[in-house]
Amino acid sequence: MDAPHASAAGSDELQLALERCRALHSRLAASPDLPRQSALRSLLRLVAAELRFLTSLHSAPPRAAPLSSNLPHLAALHHLLAHPAVRSPSRLAPLPGVDFACAFRGRSAWALVSASNPARLAWVPSSGLQARIAAVLHAAREAPPATCPEKLLLVFSRGVGADIARGLAEGFGAVETDLLVEFIGESEEEGWVRVGFHPSEEMRTSRAFEIDVVEEADGEMLPPPEAVVTEGRGEDEVFLPLEDGFGAFLGKMNMGSRELVNLDTTALVAAVSGISNGGVGKLMAVPEAETRARFKCNYKFVMDQAQSELQSPILLELGKVVNGKQCIICETVNSEFKDIVSMCGGPEEKTRTKLLLKQLMYVIIVLDSPSARMMDLPTTRKLAMKNKIVFGTGDHWRAPTLTANMGFVRAVSQSGMPLLTIEHRPRALISL
Repeated sequence: MDAPHASAAGSDELQLALERCRALHSRLAASPDLPRQSALRSLLRLVAAELRFLTSLHSAPPRAAPLSSNLPHLAALHHLLAHPAVRSPSRLAPLPGVDFACAFRGRSAWALVSASNPARLAWVPSSGLQARIAAVLHAAREAPPATCPEKLLLVFSRGVGADIARGLAEGFGAVETDLLVEFIGESEEEGWVRVGFHPSEEMRTSRAFEIDVVEEADGEMLPPPEAVVTEGRGEDEVFLPLEDGFGAFLGKMNMGSRELVNLDTTALVAAVSGISNGGVGKLMAVPEAETRARFKCNYKFVMDQAQSELQSPILLELGKVVNGKQCIICETVNSEFKDIVSMCGGPEEKTRTKLLLKQLMYVIIVLDSPSARMMDLPTTRKLAMKNKIVFGTGDHWRAPTLTANMGFVRAVSQSGMPLLTIEHRPRALISL
């Protein structure tokens, strides 16, 4: 190729890289998860830096050398971070050789991402890719319980050759995993059909492998009888019409499901609150002076929740989370929730609480059983023991915790431990 043609080819390559980098930057900047995911914010900064670098090349004299860019790796990171099975990602590069920590399909994992051309990858003993994996696996097995992953997740965004796949299997016991499973849903009438997620072309060409760091525990998927706190049905059993919003919310739970959701106190309060159950009209009808005197310094907090409820009813939001799943709460939450309702709840809020808890028709109360990795975290003001017990019990049962306590969630994330949680908007009891 002569010099003019080489320069033209280089210019085309640079222009394409600029367009892809701008598109990636736009997608990241528009992501609704950006405010609460430090990994995405870090990635956005790296993409912005790459965009500045590529822009500077655009104004430089023509070049004949191939373009060297971090863009393929940054794009691969974004595709994996956006995958529906990747939850609670940590900051980028928390340890040498690790791109980020996360919960992958409910298991704690360290993710290693490669965007290399498969033709340039070779399985060379004690060097390159093999050395990186060996070093990360050693670091994982030496890590303290709080941050020790159960698996290494290796993702090759451009695919990988048979020699690498064989080397991973023989050298590390790696098992290939299908990243497209979450993009397929099952229909009883039509068999396997596509659902709401749409994998990118890059995801379709990716190959992923899992390596066990520790032997998989024989943990039960459902609480055994000895783990359940039984509370008998009392003579004051109560029944509410299941056609109202609260009844519809309860009706979405499935006591026979093997998929669990751990409810913390904030979630239970939100479910029974008068604000969530048609009390906003009554609250708004009370003169402001009387409402201010009643709620004092919490006036704005309560009224903001009332406005939020008018815009988006929270029982619909909570119903989507628990739909088809079995809900559990631990002893600590059970005790705290009943105390709060007893002191601050109104007659209707207390009635809903009895229906939700006393008959054990909708939630299972399990013994406090926080996971070892949660208890390995230091107990501090931000990592209070009570919250470690509540969230740790969910972690023990591999159940995401439905919560509005984002201060604790952020503190855990900053420790480097991936934790499955689902955020909900807060609601208060209003004595109705």
